Amino acid sequence: MQQITAIIPTGNEEHNIEAAIDSVQFADEILVVDSFSTDKTVELAKAKNARIIQREYGNSASQKNWAIPQATHDWIILVDADERINERMQQEIKDTLKNPKHNAYWLKRQNYFMGQKLNYSGWQGDKVIRLFKRDSCSYQEKNVHSEVIVNGTTGQLKNKLDHYTYKDLEHYLEKSNRYSTWGAYDRIEKTKNVTAYHFIVKPFAGFFKKYIIQLGILDGKVGLIIAGQYASYLFIRALKMWRIQQGEKLKR
Repeated sequence: MQQITAIIPTGNEEHNIEAAIDSVQFADEILVVDSFSTDKTVELAKAKNARIIQREYGNSASQKNWAIPQATHDWIILVDADERINERMQQEIKDTLKNPKHNAYWLKRQNYFMGQKLNYSGWQGDKVIRLFKRDSCSYQEKNVHSEVIVNGTTGQLKNKLDHYTYKDLEHYLEKSNRYSTWGAYDRIEKTKNVTAYHFIVKPFAGFFKKYIIQLGILDGKVGLIIAGQYASYLFIRALKMWRIQQGEKLKR
């Protein structure tokens, strides 16, 4: 098996870090990339014998691109603090790295929200590139939802990465606010004029897509919350784009 470094980006993740590290104990190196946490994240990670590097947080892509070249080994498994590599995926990763045929691999994700497993709501096809060769891959320069750019071929694993997206309501709303700001800055060059279409049509269409077309209705109350929050996100993002165009600077 090829040797592998597990990278875990963190920022005040004391509630997640131990379980995240436990799920990547099969790796030859565990590298925690911390953005100067003020809770016990670093202390808990050190107790698990993880290697710690620290850098001020700009955005997810820049943090990961800074960390990737510092990995000791040629292969990377990158796991956010709210994700877990279960035993089935651990074994599949080990088997894949005995004779890797690609430079990177997509990992499907099983998402959980407010304590519920999600089967619909647009999250059923969720997948991310998280297993890749260190020197062949980097993240797009985007503020939010950046994906890996692969120099070479890409495969896909069969098992799913467990993703626990919800800590508590305050954290969820704060994260949504932050992402809408980043999303506004990412889209501002493509949207020259924010109109009623962005304030009314897009949020309504977004709700309809999540709740009806992507079958969020079958996820019950949680599906309704996801669809409603997505519509709210689109509205707030449009509002922020408009304010940026009016010369207002938003905190990122």
